[in-house]
Amino acid sequence: MNNENKTPKKHHGPNRPVEKAKDFKGSIKRLVSELKSFKVLIVVSLILAILGAILSILAPDKLSDLTDSISKGLVVDTKNLEELTKITTENLQSDKTKQRVNEIINLKETTYNNVTITENDKLVLLETLNNLSQNKMKIKIPDSISKVIFDEIIIDNTKISSSDQVEFLKIISTLKKDAKPEEIYSKIDEMPESVRKVVEPFMDMKEIKNIAIFLITLYLLSALFTFIQSLAMTDVANKFARKLRSRISKKINKLPLKYFDKHQSGDILSRVTNDVDTIAQTMNHSLATLVSSVTLFIGTIIMMFVTNYIMAITAIVSSLIGFIFMGKVLSKSQKYFVLRQKHLGDLNGHIEEVYSGLNVVKVYNGKEEANKKFDELNKNLCLANRKSQFLSGLMMPMMGFIGNLGYVAVCIVGALLVMNDHITFGVIVAFITYVRLFTSPLSQIAQALNTLQSTAAASERVFEFLDEEELEDETHIKTYLNKDEVEGNIEFDNVTFTYDGNEAPTIKGFSAKALKGQKIAIVGPTGAGKTTMVNLLMKFYNINSGDIKIDGISTKELTRENIHELFTMVLQDTWVFEGTIKENIIYNRENVSDEKVKEVCKTVGLDHFIRTLPNGYNSNIKENDSISAGQRQLLTIARGMIEDAPFLILDEATSNVDTRTEELVQKAMDKLTEGRTSFIIAHRLSTIKNADLILVMKDGNIIEQGNHNELLDKNGFYAELYNSQFEL
Repeated sequence: MNNENKTPKKHHGPNRPVEKAKDFKGSIKRLVSELKSFKVLIVVSLILAILGAILSILAPDKLSDLTDSISKGLVVDTKNLEELTKITTENLQSDKTKQRVNEIINLKETTYNNVTITENDKLVLLETLNNLSQNKMKIKIPDSISKVIFDEIIIDNTKISSSDQVEFLKIISTLKKDAKPEEIYSKIDEMPESVRKVVEPFMDMKEIKNIAIFLITLYLLSALFTFIQSLAMTDVANKFARKLRSRISKKINKLPLKYFDKHQSGDILSRVTNDVDTIAQTMNHSLATLVSSVTLFIGTIIMMFVTNYIMAITAIVSSLIGFIFMGKVLSKSQKYFVLRQKHLGDLNGHIEEVYSGLNVVKVYNGKEEANKKFDELNKNLCLANRKSQFLSGLMMPMMGFIGNLGYVAVCIVGALLVMNDHITFGVIVAFITYVRLFTSPLSQIAQALNTLQSTAAASERVFEFLDEEELEDETHIKTYLNKDEVEGNIEFDNVTFTYDGNEAPTIKGFSAKALKGQKIAIVGPTGAGKTTMVNLLMKFYNINSGDIKIDGISTKELTRENIHELFTMVLQDTWVFEGTIKENIIYNRENVSDEKVKEVCKTVGLDHFIRTLPNGYNSNIKENDSISAGQRQLLTIARGMIEDAPFLILDEATSNVDTRTEELVQKAMDKLTEGRTSFIIAHRLSTIKNADLILVMKDGNIIEQGNHNELLDKNGFYAELYNSQFEL
């Protein structure tokens, strides 16, 4: 290929730095429009992600209920205990009771409301009343009087008789104000059955079972939704990536050669691999994560305020303080990451430079200088890497600190609220979960947004490639030349061609005729337009003016595919693929016999080398196998000989073989060119001495033409080129 007009491009290889899109909104909008065929699956996935997040938000509230239900079964029912104490004490000290007591004390008869009351019972009652007046909880009320002054009460659907109430007061009055829990529990065991039923620890297993089943259902549904969503998005990502790669593959075949002149192959490879993979990974992870994280974040805040606004403010403020601190620390690390990439690039460039020219470095004793520069670059990279890694390494500890800070704040404030009966213990448990649900989405949202930046840049590059101008449509061309019926005449009629971006034309008014069976050699200095002329003949480029005719038919009236069928090309750049020797030789050809392959290989002198391989013609080779450049060239020449086409183009086909092999190849090519119109581009003029016509090109024009001897006799530019080969 002609390299004189290629434009250097920025590095876009696998290790290129993260880029930002030139038009973020436009790139994302285009990406969304390209995903229309997958919109059903995407919408379903996003809905499932939202539902999964909502279920995760609802779970802590039910976890709080479960905690409270279990707590009730582990501790005394203080509510009922306090209520019973309050009722019985108030009844004992009420005006109604005092009136009845006065009536009983003043009563001369021994009966009151059909209840027999002895003098001793009256004395005991008076002693109890005296203790109460002195705040002494020494209660002793006879059964006869208890039936008179206490009415039956009902707590939690349990009837507590007057005698049970008195018994309760007697037992509770023996406890001190600072009584230990075990003392309280021991006294409860002494209380009447009706009282124990109301105040003793009771675990409602039915309620706990129902809440537990509901919680398990929530978590299972959330996991199921997440699993289905993940499957759906994985399917979308893989199918979309496959669709993009297929479109890129088809696009490559439709792009004009000028595109590849201006773009490095690494850039195109990066679009097919890295950029498409970046888009696929975003589809697979970041998109659903972003939606679920936003839902989780907003939903958690709402649920926290619904549960308890004081605890909500505590959790949010404590977490945000930590995030602000973390943001300031991480912002300092960004410059060190930039420096690390720069120093890494400098170091890699130095290493590549030294190793590519290692022989020169050794010959000129440049080892010490190279090592000195390497040490300096390595030191710079080490410092930048250490600082960036240290600061970025703080992220996980800081995330842990933020979570722990939130937990501590929630526990302290929650404990104070529990003490004042504003919330239950279960609310604290719920808020500990809410803190985790609140802090986790923030980092996920930040990461997803950062990934979207890379995705926008990647999609921009992919769609930029897909939107490139294609070769003109040739479906309207109906003219067809059958290669078996072609005579073999080619005419260049005043052809002019200019590369895009160049002011001066590369080919200027080029005219020449090649008759059937002639061997046409094209020689000239680098940049004269030799390869360009062949590219125009193959219709890789469209000429600006003039015409090229094959058997009198303009190439403008023939499709590119038809023209390519008429030519066999053997290029200077060799190419082999992973496969057998035979598969490499008969590439893209059918019904080629083993005998034909062996005959061709014998002709080019390749048969001996192949027979030395373990499996002969069925031996597998790879691009990086230790096959010499000459052997590779012979393989490509053999591949060209298999192709039975009326025209032959040899572009420096013998440049990579030694003198002895060149002689064998020259004989093979002479046989190959028999009966075919051949174009030979060569710098080694010894290979084209037997050409029927030699075209000498300079600055895009033919300045001399004739056979070898005629041109030497002219003693012109060709003679100068030829004789320069033998000058010392």
